[in-house]
Amino acid sequence: MSERSVSKERPLSPRLSVYRWHPAMVASIAHRGTGVVLVLFVPLYLWLLHGMTGSTENFAAVSDWLHSGLGQFSLWLVGSALIYHFCNGIRFLIIDAGWEESRSALRNSAKLVLAMSIIASLILAVLL
Repeated sequence: MSERSVSKERPLSPRLSVYRWHPAMVASIAHRGTGVVLVLFVPLYLWLLHGMTGSTENFAAVSDWLHSGLGQFSLWLVGSALIYHFCNGIRFLIIDAGWEESRSALRNSAKLVLAMSIIASLILAVLL
């Protein structure tokens, strides 16, 4: 079979509609999504730092925003993203080290990370 005939049978790049969804796939996509959330939070974080170290009025404005519904939700969202990204990052390091590479181990570790992150996010919601 020539290389040209093989490339016509398979898509050139993975498409979400081609594959059957499974926990490891969801974990990988969620890892990328949480990474984007964390990067997008950086400007807000810098604004918060600037407000905390500026004048008394800036500190009051930042404090009021942090205690508002939007501020609380933003802190919860970023905290949840950080928890998930950290846990799944450790999972990826373990996989990259060559441990737990079987399909069942990948599936189970993805489920474990998702469950731990949901529980930690609920705890964070209660604490905020």
